[in-house]
Amino acid sequence: MTWTQEEVDNIIVEAKKRAITDKSFRELVLADPKAAIEKISGKPVPAVMKIKVIESDPNYHVTFVLPKFVGDELSFEDLENVAGGLCDVNLDACAGKVCGAHAER
Repeated sequence: MTWTQEEVDNIIVEAKKRAITDKSFRELVLADPKAAIEKISGKPVPAVMKIKVIESDPNYHVTFVLPKFVGDELSFEDLENVAGGLCDVNLDACAGKVCGAHAER
């Protein structure tokens, strides 16, 4: 069963609302986030879905999640997507014309 991003976003909003006022639900979210989400949504959480919940710490003013680290190097797939090749589409607009990759025919 797949979930849309909109469903996930709505469930997160609902979980936050309930966790603010319902201590037992808050404890469930922290101990077993999947069970808490299933309680809200009424449907099972896919086994492959990993969930991490971080409780707000009053000693800090801001808590944020860093995006995935991608590093300085392109992956092989990204490199394949940007690798040059013969440009037959529009030689006048092709950057290869600037560097001489496409000789006049």
